[in-house]
Amino acid sequence: MDAAIAENQRPFLSPEQIASSRAIMGLDSQLIEDGTYFIIEIDGGLAGCGGWSRRATLYGGDSTSGRNAALLDPATDPARIRAMYTHPNVTRRGVGRLIMALCEEAARNEGFRDIEMMATLSGEPLYLACGYRAVERVEDARGGASVPLIRMRKSLEA
Repeated sequence: MDAAIAENQRPFLSPEQIASSRAIMGLDSQLIEDGTYFIIEIDGGLAGCGGWSRRATLYGGDSTSGRNAALLDPATDPARIRAMYTHPNVTRRGVGRLIMALCEEAARNEGFRDIEMMATLSGEPLYLACGYRAVERVEDARGGASVPLIRMRKSLEA
């Protein structure tokens, strides 16, 4: 996660924004407890990780303020893509697409019709290629410097 934040965001963010991003991002252990987090290995090494959630928190790690573990209603609420990270040594090798496909299938199987995420600028090209659309651009300064983020959404209905 740290390598992905530090290296993959370097073309998009200043060093201060990367430090701020570290403070507001990270693993939400609720995803592991819920069994909705995936880890991908290539040649025995960690290549990427990410998950989805049936809970209200849109983004952030265990220490991020504003978390909400309330369960979402699949009939009316979008599921959440959460904590997506690809190791810098294996970007553009299908790791992110594989995780996205696993998350979308699992959320669809639980009855969710839509799915959304809060994307970083470095992740936006992948998510656009996977059929997501930007619905809102925001800035999060809880880590000290203002970090640009994009709320993105996709329909899971065929």
